Amino acid sequence: MTNVFHRNPQNEPPIAVDGRGMYLINANGKEYIDASGGAAVSCLGHGDPEVTKAIQAQAEKLAFAHTGFLSSEPAEQLADLLIEKAPSEYGKVFYVSGGSEAVESALKLARQYHLENGEPQRRHIIARQQSFHGNTLGVLAAGGNQWRRKQFEPLLIEVSHISPCFAYRGQQDGESEEAYGQRVANELEAEIIRLGEDSVAAFVAETVVGATAGAVPPVPGYFKRIREICDTYGVLLILDEVMCGLGRTGSFFAFEQEDIIPDMVTMAKGLGGGYQPIGALLCTTKIYEMIYNGSGFFQHSHTYMGHPIACAAALAVMTAIFKRDLLANVNEMGDYLAARLDEALGQHPHVGDIRGRGLFCAIELVQDSETKEPFDPGLKINAKIKKATFEDGMICYPMGGTIDGVNGDHVLLAPPFIATKNDIDNIVDKLSRSMHSVINSINLKE
Repeated sequence: MTNVFHRNPQNEPPIAVDGRGMYLINANGKEYIDASGGAAVSCLGHGDPEVTKAIQAQAEKLAFAHTGFLSSEPAEQLADLLIEKAPSEYGKVFYVSGGSEAVESALKLARQYHLENGEPQRRHIIARQQSFHGNTLGVLAAGGNQWRRKQFEPLLIEVSHISPCFAYRGQQDGESEEAYGQRVANELEAEIIRLGEDSVAAFVAETVVGATAGAVPPVPGYFKRIREICDTYGVLLILDEVMCGLGRTGSFFAFEQEDIIPDMVTMAKGLGGGYQPIGALLCTTKIYEMIYNGSGFFQHSHTYMGHPIACAAALAVMTAIFKRDLLANVNEMGDYLAARLDEALGQHPHVGDIRGRGLFCAIELVQDSETKEPFDPGLKINAKIKKATFEDGMICYPMGGTIDGVNGDHVLLAPPFIATKNDIDNIVDKLSRSMHSVINSINLKE
């Protein structure tokens, strides 16, 4: 019996002992192709020698220095690189240890910004249904996934939720993508007015929705309208790119493809590539200067923020992405993955939608592809596919509750940026085989 309190105590996982490139290896020598980068984390794959050397060198030099007293060279260098790659509006990087902390920091910074700007009445946060922003209580409240929230709701702060931009599920017959996007974006304005035009602090959204809905990209014009509404009512726009950012969708920041600049953007997962736990919040110079010229103190911190080894690892990961031109491979292999999925599964009667950007995509599974009727959640299709692919030597990211936190099934794929065509073929073949096996096992017509 293990002494580890695993995330699923009734399912003790195999022990991983090695990782090389696209593969993880367990204690019995079985290999698993990592088709989801864990949870869109392992952007460089496993065992990258340049990253491990950077970690070792930093550990030998300086393992830890508390940021209440000292900064470190890798923290400063990583911030320089991130600001260099960001739009000119951004001025500072705030370090944390993961995605939940990054979004939590953004919410608190939004509140403090308005206080120091002389608007203490701005206290409301607006987010979207079927979103996920992390598991600490503040960001769980911002998240709009009912299954994740339900048992903790008595502990959560009040957050308003508007409709997601989820064209496959929300676009009406005869409605263009642009018209649909404007319609759901305008819900933000209506909610701001309902709450009080000068009472909303921030709107937070995933640029491309990740785990809870499955790689859902916004329709054209949606975020431009969101930006206009935020500007009109003095609301800060926070984009959560913990899962979809840092090259995952084919551009370094996912919001680059929307032609807007958020006031804050959060990142984690691929920032450290799984080599170290690290996250970060980028804010505009305007926000930073409000704090600097006001109280001079952001009333928020964590013990391990700016950890030298974590920053050294992230610096090596980010440097590798640019030095090796991996964004070009993300776009090339992303197109190839989309084409192979369409070829293998596009006509499947239980595949409703294949969507995403770059190496961040999902397959939504349905009872009937014409009506979009979801499977009975009691069938646990997503869990069965997860088990089947794992037994076949592949790690992917199936989830349930795609539509409303209860109904709907999807499989998320987010392979490392180093993926080749052979890797993509292997992933699609294993997924297709597992899907057919699971569907056959419950006696559904194919």
